[in-house]
Amino acid sequence: MKELIETIVKPLVDFPEDVHVEAVEDDISVTYQLSVNKMDMGKVIGKQGRVAKAIRTVVYAAGSSQQKKIYLEIGE
Repeated sequence: MKELIETIVKPLVDFPEDVHVEAVEDDISVTYQLSVNKMDMGKVIGKQGRVAKAIRTVVYAAGSSQQKKIYLEIGE
């Protein structure tokens, strides 16, 4: 799943080397924490959050086969 998130996000940003994904897992959920360069935050979030929502939709659909709830957090 980390590779999927990186594959989606890296072409969108100007600094792909600053894209990092960390997974935090507990009993009922997996939270993926996406961090990008501060200059690229607007590109990843998009106007009114549309790009972020689309990324989350793809990630949630890909993770629907897992028994755990998937979350994606975007930060610097």
